[in-house]
Amino acid sequence: MSKVAAFTLLFAAATQAAQPDPSLRNFVACPIVRDTASVPCWLAEYDGELYFLTLQTDVSAPVNPPWLGHRVLVEGKRSDKPRICGGIPLEPVRLSVVAEPDSSCNEIRPAEDRYNLTFEPPRPPGPSGGRLAFNTLPMPTAPVEVKKEARHYTLDYAFNGMVNFKTPFQLAPVLDMARAMPASRVEIVGYRSAALLSNGKVLQEKPDLARRRAQQVVELLKGAGLTAPQYQVRWVDASPAPNGADDYRNRRVDITLQP
Repeated sequence: MSKVAAFTLLFAAATQAAQPDPSLRNFVACPIVRDTASVPCWLAEYDGELYFLTLQTDVSAPVNPPWLGHRVLVEGKRSDKPRICGGIPLEPVRLSVVAEPDSSCNEIRPAEDRYNLTFEPPRPPGPSGGRLAFNTLPMPTAPVEVKKEARHYTLDYAFNGMVNFKTPFQLAPVLDMARAMPASRVEIVGYRSAALLSNGKVLQEKPDLARRRAQQVVELLKGAGLTAPQYQVRWVDASPAPNGADDYRNRRVDITLQP
């Protein structure tokens, strides 16, 4: 094979590899609620198609629903599974509520027999009686045996988000391990990200968000009584170039416990 032919093949392969996944769906839209006989569905429209986002459930759900009155950033992948509530499922999907109110995001569609769920929802509507719909939130457990080695943890965030109701469950293992080691130093690094939408537009998280995330985690850990270790805190203001596939990975705070 000639050098020209070999270069052509390599260039073609690189170009093909650089093409975005056609099943990705990243967009900002008003969420839509569709009522059903069991639990409401959350949907969103993009580029002439209707997508299923999630069910209305409690805080234990892997995906928490958006809010009426606010737009939502949807980062997902089109699934080949049957439609749910009339929408194509996005799986996996990540939802980030846009903080600024939008009064136009108020669409509620009535229940129709053809859109009733074909599966049993995790928990029926109404008061929970203390029972969570999903068993996805890790419960804190004290380490049985602790090795004197560094331990690494990551807190993830919604776009432009700070800590939320799931953060205590993410921080509980950090606190347990730090006390059991015991940790002499806690290293915290905050990050912020950008998001590449399917229409080519890039959204940037707010400036100074990396610092605020890192410092808020310090405040939470100290507020929980972890005051003995030395804290080493820094943040990375620059956000990596988004690719539309896993931009969410850069919305995080990394925590390292040093013995």
